[in-house]
Amino acid sequence: MIFTPTKLSGVYIVEPEPHTDARGFFARTFCAREFKAQGLAAEFVQCSISANRTRGTLRGLHYQTPPACETKLVRCTSGAICDVVVDLRQDSPTRLQHLGVELTARNRRALYIPEMFAHGFQTLADETEVFYQISQFYAPGKSDGLRFDDPKLGIQWPLPVAVINDKDRNWPLLA
Repeated sequence: MIFTPTKLSGVYIVEPEPHTDARGFFARTFCAREFKAQGLAAEFVQCSISANRTRGTLRGLHYQTPPACETKLVRCTSGAICDVVVDLRQDSPTRLQHLGVELTARNRRALYIPEMFAHGFQTLADETEVFYQISQFYAPGKSDGLRFDDPKLGIQWPLPVAVINDKDRNWPLLA
C-alpha cells in the first residue's frame, strides 16, 4: 500500500498497489502490520456502509467526542464522492482547516481519518456506496457535527446540495 500524507497532519490517502496478471489484479486495502509501521491505528471494531441514491447527496460533517473518538478508514466502493475532513484538534496548527479528496470506485483510494476530525462527503454520481472501517463502537450520546455550509470553514462543495437530512442541515454554526 502507498501511504501519502496530506496537508493535515495525521490524515493519509491510502492507495492499493495492484499485482496484475491476465485475470486482472489483486491488492490489499488494509494490513494491520503496514498501518502500525506507519504509526496509524491498526484495529477497527466496526464496519459500515452508506448507500446514496442521488448525485449531490451530502452527509456530514460528523465526529464523536471523547472518550468515544473515532479513527476512520473510508473508501468509495461504487460511484464517486468528494470526501471532506475538518481538523478539530485543540492544539493543532491546522485547527478548523479542511481537506477534500476525491474517492471513487475507479481510483480505489481510501482516506485515513484520525480522531478529532469531522468527516463528511458529497456524492458525485448516482448510486454511490461508501465503506467505513471504524476504530470505536458508535456512541450516540457522543455524536456531534459541524454545519456543511459554515462560513467559518469555507468548504466549497463541488455540486449544489441535492439531498441532506435535517440534522446535518441544522448543526449550529461555529461561534
